[in-house]
Amino acid sequence: MEGVDAIEEESSQEKIHVEEKEQEHEVDQPGIHRGLKCKKLSWKNLIRLDSFDLEADRFTSNQGPGSSQALDWGSIMKLAFQSIGVVYGDLGTSPLYVLPGIFPIGVKHNDDILGVLSLIFYSLMLITLIKYVFIVLTANDNGDGGTFALYSLICRYAKVSLTPNQQAEDKEVSNYRLDVPNRRLKRASFIKSMLESNQILKYFILFMTMLGTSMVIGDGILTPCISVLSAVGGVKEATSALTDNTIMWISVGILIILFQVQRFGTDKIGYSFAPVLTIWFLFIGTIGMYNFVKHDPGVIKAINPMYIVDYFIRNKKNAWISLGGVILCLTGVYHNLISLFKHFECTEMRCSDGLGLFHSYCLSCYSCGEFGQTMTGSEALFADLGHFSVRSIQISSIIIVFPSIILAYFGQASYLRKHNQDASNAFYSSVPKPLYWPMFIVAIMAAIIASQSLISASFSIVQQSLALGCFPRVKVVHTSAKYKGQVYVPEINTLLMLACVGVTLGFKNTLKIGNAYGIAVAFVFTITSLFLLLVMVMIWKTNIYLIIMYALTIGLLEFLFLSSVLYKFVDGGYLPLLFALTLVTIMHLWNYGYQKKYKYELENKVPTHKLVEVASNPSIHRVPGVALFYTELVHGISPIFTHYVSNVPALHSIFVFVSIKYLTISTVPPKERFLFGRIEPHKLGIFRCVVRYGYKDSRFECDFFKEMLVNQLQEFIRNDLLKPNELADNKELEKVDEETVQREVEIVDVALKFGDIVHLIGENEVMASKGSSLLKKLAINYAYNWLKRCVRQADEVFMIPRNRLLKVGMTYEV
Repeated sequence: MEGVDAIEEESSQEKIHVEEKEQEHEVDQPGIHRGLKCKKLSWKNLIRLDSFDLEADRFTSNQGPGSSQALDWGSIMKLAFQSIGVVYGDLGTSPLYVLPGIFPIGVKHNDDILGVLSLIFYSLMLITLIKYVFIVLTANDNGDGGTFALYSLICRYAKVSLTPNQQAEDKEVSNYRLDVPNRRLKRASFIKSMLESNQILKYFILFMTMLGTSMVIGDGILTPCISVLSAVGGVKEATSALTDNTIMWISVGILIILFQVQRFGTDKIGYSFAPVLTIWFLFIGTIGMYNFVKHDPGVIKAINPMYIVDYFIRNKKNAWISLGGVILCLTGVYHNLISLFKHFECTEMRCSDGLGLFHSYCLSCYSCGEFGQTMTGSEALFADLGHFSVRSIQISSIIIVFPSIILAYFGQASYLRKHNQDASNAFYSSVPKPLYWPMFIVAIMAAIIASQSLISASFSIVQQSLALGCFPRVKVVHTSAKYKGQVYVPEINTLLMLACVGVTLGFKNTLKIGNAYGIAVAFVFTITSLFLLLVMVMIWKTNIYLIIMYALTIGLLEFLFLSSVLYKFVDGGYLPLLFALTLVTIMHLWNYGYQKKYKYELENKVPTHKLVEVASNPSIHRVPGVALFYTELVHGISPIFTHYVSNVPALHSIFVFVSIKYLTISTVPPKERFLFGRIEPHKLGIFRCVVRYGYKDSRFECDFFKEMLVNQLQEFIRNDLLKPNELADNKELEKVDEETVQREVEIVDVALKFGDIVHLIGENEVMASKGSSLLKKLAINYAYNWLKRCVRQADEVFMIPRNRLLKVGMTYEV
């Protein structure tokens, strides 16, 4: 009862807060229509009141979490097969380079092989299987994963976003709503309050999000290099005629071709890649079993964790350093599960009790009992998460992927126990001679697939960070009309290709690349665990003992991995940190400038009464037609508007302020995308429209966007005229004048007959105000404005035809 009372108290506080906000808006914006004024409303109706004091259109959607259907086992098994082709490429190819990275100068003691094998076995068990497949898989954002997906999930439960553009109606989007469980509320409320009240913590969480994202993009550079180099390097086992330089140039050629084909998309990726990787897993599993039986079945003793203790006692500091090689067996965990869900059609299945060890509630469907599609694995495993069922991924992991990889490592260890001298090329040396060439060909194909997963994940992450205002504007191409998660970013693709070629030519072998790779993976693991602990405490309300158990086992293991890889900083480990520092600097500068610009507009917004005065001024001519005035400001009117009318004293007969807003969810159902409002009096013909997107939604083509907006505007006008009558008392009910409704709607049609819609966009130059510090002037005047000039402009992002575009320039002193 204590938890229930606490929730009721929290809801009451939220109601009071919304009522206070409504009173503030009533004073500040008296000109906006208030059809619900002085009516006693329920909480459900109250939160539908628009943040710019207009009632939101009420739409229903069949795309929310409650619409999912239970999958039959045939569909689940089909998805499990498809997931093999998208998720596990990097994880599956790790046996190519892990043991050579652990034993770069050979095996010193035969029992060291058992100690290392035990480390690999328990690392895969704890981090790959338990953490990612059974825990992180469920920490999704309506079926999407990744660092930004976790960040957006946390932002919905706590007000930690730095952009003040939240609206009460956001909670009514079907994909946004999350019912809070009532257990362990005090601890969750304490963490939530601490995050919301501490500005430093908000910046820290955003910084960690950017760092994790940057590390994953860095992995998008390193994974193709190490995978392709390892696979191609196996040819030396067959012939010594090829030198390291020849192998390097062959790898470079494969990488260039791989990046050039990205523009065509990956529409059939699951169907085309799944058979190849299934064959790969069968090959490495079968060969591993063969070597295990033939050479030394005694390596099964490595299941005993005491061999890890003996290994550290025997090697001391060198054993700790070798952890930097052990972590490479986990690389695909995070990187392949991100790309997993974005490539296929959403599928959802009913959740059952005990689906995950650390939670009792499904994030996407507490109330309806449905569990949405989610993510599994590491950051790439996790970031493209959206389109497989949880059960299908768990099945493919447990039945095919995990056993095959374990057999591969046990087989290599068994072979090395008898052939210590082959440690530098353990994979290909352990392959039986008759199977060498078939295995070599399949390895090349598997390496290409592993590279594809990370490249796709990088595109997806850039799209997420772009939508949340943390990345400069770049072109995002949706390569599939059927699967909206499939995107291609030309600028990022070119930069990744150049970086991959540079790393391959610079390092020439997998040893130093492995050192760099390990740091990126360890950082991503640690950041994911940090966010996961917040989710456990604040959202899942997990038992404190389970949280402590997680921190002392998986968390401690990841910290040991991180400390080990940092030791190899000068041996190539600096590379991902250099990549991350560059990307974080760019992202922070862009976000800093974006925040300053938004807050300036918010502080200098045009009050509603001022807007009414301007529009009613006889010196302002009203010309026939429809105009859309684009602005990022959600609450109020951008100050650019007054600058526009002071220079062009004319307004179109239908004038719509359009605000493009990204919610902290992956997708907004189309029927809930447009949120309209109207400025009183009606004769002004001025409207507000907030167009809401999720961070994975694609922008519509301009013509389609205009058609949707006009249709929704006319629908809003009809509802706006009807709603006051619907809410009036019985004595005040009057028959609606259909002619009036029709006449109001036809005003829009008449305005459209005078020509196509005119698009007005504000072009603002942001400058540091007088008296600002030198650092701020450098960040705003030079760095941010340079980034703005280098990236795509607003009209290119909106895909507006140049002959219908008018730009309005203004300088902001922030």
